[in-house]
Amino acid sequence: MTIRYDACVLAGGLARRLDGRDKPGLRVSGRPLVESVAAAVSSAERLVIVGPSRPGLPRAVFRREDPPGGGPVPALRAGLAEMTAPWTALLAADLPFLTAGHVTALLEAATGRPDPEEPDLGERGAGEPGAREAVREPAPGRSPAAGAVLLDDEGREQWLAGVWRTESLARALARYEGRSLRGLLAPLSPITLHLPGRPWFDCDTMDDLQRARAMEPGSDGEDANPSRAPRERHPHGTAATADEE
Repeated sequence: MTIRYDACVLAGGLARRLDGRDKPGLRVSGRPLVESVAAAVSSAERLVIVGPSRPGLPRAVFRREDPPGGGPVPALRAGLAEMTAPWTALLAADLPFLTAGHVTALLEAATGRPDPEEPDLGERGAGEPGAREAVREPAPGRSPAAGAVLLDDEGREQWLAGVWRTESLARALARYEGRSLRGLLAPLSPITLHLPGRPWFDCDTMDDLQRARAMEPGSDGEDANPSRAPRERHPHGTAATADEE
C-alpha cells in the first residue's frame, strides 16, 4: 500500500555563501537543483515550494514565508499550512543526488513498514555498500515514529532531508518560538538513516556546486568524491542550511 505524503521544499533562502545567486536555479546534471528535488517527490500528492515562483514546475504550489528570507522555521510554517496528507517530506531545494528511492526509504523507516525489497535508490546508489544501513531502525511492531531524517557521511542529521508525520510537525510548530530548525525537530526523536548515493549532499557554496558537477556522469572533474574534502559544518552539528536557508 502506498504511503500518502505531501512535499514541502524550502527554496527561499538568501544564499549568502553563494553571493546571493539563485541557488535552487543552479544546474547540476543539466537541470536546476529544485527540479531535481521535485522529481524525487513526484509521487507526492501535493508539491509545495516555499520561495519565489519559477518556471519548470507546473504541478507546484508556491508560497512565501513571512517575512521573505526569514529562515527555515517561518518557511516551514508557510508550507505546512498547505499540507493535507498524513506525512510530509521536508526538503531543501539544493539536493542534486536525492532520488525517489531515498524518499521511499525514509517513509518506510518512519512508518515502520516491512521492507521485503530494497528500494531503487537511483543510479548513483547502485552497487554501493550499506544500501540499507540504518543508524536506528524502528523496532518490530512499534507505532510509526514522528519522522525520519538522513545522516551525512559524518553521522550528522540533515534536517532538510527527511519525512515527518504532518500532525507531529504541526504540534511542534504550535509550541515552538525559536528560529533553529534543529531546535524544532531534534526533540521529535526521528529515525535516522544513512543511505548510499549522498542524498544529503547540498550545494551551499561554489565548492559544493563544483563537487556536485564533478560527480555528474561523464564528468572528468578532479574531485568526484565530496567526502574527500569535508565541508565546514554548522556549530550545532548540522549543515548551515538548516538554520540559514
